[in-house]
Amino acid sequence: MATLVPRADSFNARVRGSSHIDFKTATTGVSAKAMRNELSRLVNTVEDPATKRAFDTEMQSFFYLFTRYLSERAKSVDIDWDHIKSPGGDQIVPYDSLSQPRSDGNLNRLAVLKVNGGLGTSMGMTGAKSALEVKDDMTFLDLTVRQIEHLNMSNGVNVPLILMTSFNTHEDTLRIIKKYANQQVQITTFNQSRYPRIYKETLLPCPKRADDDKKHWYPPGHGDLYNAIHQSGVLDQLITEGKEYLFVSNSDNLGAVVDEKILQHMIDSQAEFLMEVTDKTKADIKGGTLINYEGSVRLLEIAQVPSEHVEDFKSIRKFKIFNTNNLWINLRALKRVMESEGMELEIIVNPKTTDDGHPVIQLETAAGAAIKHFKNGHGVNVPRSRFLPVKSCSDLLLIKSDIYSLSHGQLILNESRMFETIPVIKLGDHFKKIQQFQKRFKKIPKIVELDHLTVTGDVYFGRNVTLRGTVIVVANEGQRIDIPDGCILENRLLSGNLNMIVSPAISLYSLYSMMCFCRNCEGRDTSSSLIRRGLFTFASTVMIAVYPSDGLYALDDNDARITCGACPAV
Repeated sequence: MATLVPRADSFNARVRGSSHIDFKTATTGVSAKAMRNELSRLVNTVEDPATKRAFDTEMQSFFYLFTRYLSERAKSVDIDWDHIKSPGGDQIVPYDSLSQPRSDGNLNRLAVLKVNGGLGTSMGMTGAKSALEVKDDMTFLDLTVRQIEHLNMSNGVNVPLILMTSFNTHEDTLRIIKKYANQQVQITTFNQSRYPRIYKETLLPCPKRADDDKKHWYPPGHGDLYNAIHQSGVLDQLITEGKEYLFVSNSDNLGAVVDEKILQHMIDSQAEFLMEVTDKTKADIKGGTLINYEGSVRLLEIAQVPSEHVEDFKSIRKFKIFNTNNLWINLRALKRVMESEGMELEIIVNPKTTDDGHPVIQLETAAGAAIKHFKNGHGVNVPRSRFLPVKSCSDLLLIKSDIYSLSHGQLILNESRMFETIPVIKLGDHFKKIQQFQKRFKKIPKIVELDHLTVTGDVYFGRNVTLRGTVIVVANEGQRIDIPDGCILENRLLSGNLNMIVSPAISLYSLYSMMCFCRNCEGRDTSSSLIRRGLFTFASTVMIAVYPSDGLYALDDNDARITCGACPAV
């Protein structure tokens, strides 16, 4: 079987009769022995026998991953870019070509797994990300449970929900799922592995004891799914219950719902592994993609790409699709691979820096890389609607808005939306954390007719704001913009330091098309000049009054008309 990276040799293998040994190769055995000794010390810090056995098994898995990393690092073998080709027609199947499901009974052979180990730290969260309220006061987990419950009740089936947690989210998750005790959903949880961070310079583990602070440990990516579900006993449990297929997705992907057409295709094609892919856009240039590598289908992640080919990897022309991380897996095939063939996923080295400034590395793997281990594994090119992740507050604004409604926990695109494409939303750093996001929107704007929104700087939105077309709001450093209640912005650019007051009967929708009545303009239409110059800037905070007959003008403290500071005449 062709591989993208070399298989790991024994960490202490030596080459006899060689006059020159590469330094990295020579030190591989030394580093492995040092790591093994440190891991043994860690295991011996655990007193409870059962806990010690489980921890020892976990550290053995980590040590195997570490020795593979050392071996691959010593050989320094990159993928052969010339051997990479676009997937063939039999390696990626269009969703529209799939047959309709022929039996509701197929669902009784299915289980659903959500990867639920993320904290959402990039959005300023500290607990389980799946506990974030995203739509109509419901969390990611609420929506997932509602979907599965509706699926079970409407079809008379029993599709269980499996949650793979991490040591960061496990306790939170156990507490949260108690509220689903009366729902028609069987929920099972298991914890993925906890691996020690590695100091980059010494290649030794950061923790000194098994119970050391969480900051010294990490969950090793969603590729750990296979080892964790096997070691936990959940894989055998599902097979015993008669489950044959597992649908896997990230808990924050609200588009990842059970699709009976894909399940039927998996059954008909006898594929042991399916990966949902979708067409790449500029926002997805770093996402992993399926490739044909020496005749076999493979997942290629950007971390595997040689630096001189990164721009090629990002090209939409060459790599047209990317991995959504919605995966369909044959459970018996997974058991076969884990117990007889072994699973070696490409290692992703994730560099980090500790709070006290020490560089460390995390050895991670991607779940999609397992496609190479399964018979007839291939991709299904699905609609973009099956990939709706919430990775930022920009994504959250889209999900919370009137673009979507809910039906039994599933997001439904607003019928009033003229196009099936969704708006592009880019919120600046002032909206990066969830607490800031919530503070800056009194109420989520109406955006069903929006194409593009960019907001940067210190900006606040009032209630019942409507955004249409392309709207750009820029508050420069030290400035603030308040969008008033009831305001309508359509194809508008706002820039400056504005505190706006709007008559209840009038919207700000035609702000730029109004006359400016300051003493320098005297009623001249300045809109085209201002837009052309990208300006609507005031030298200091002013109050803007909008009236049906008088147009737009600026007031000083004595309600006298003053120079607005943005007019071409100034």
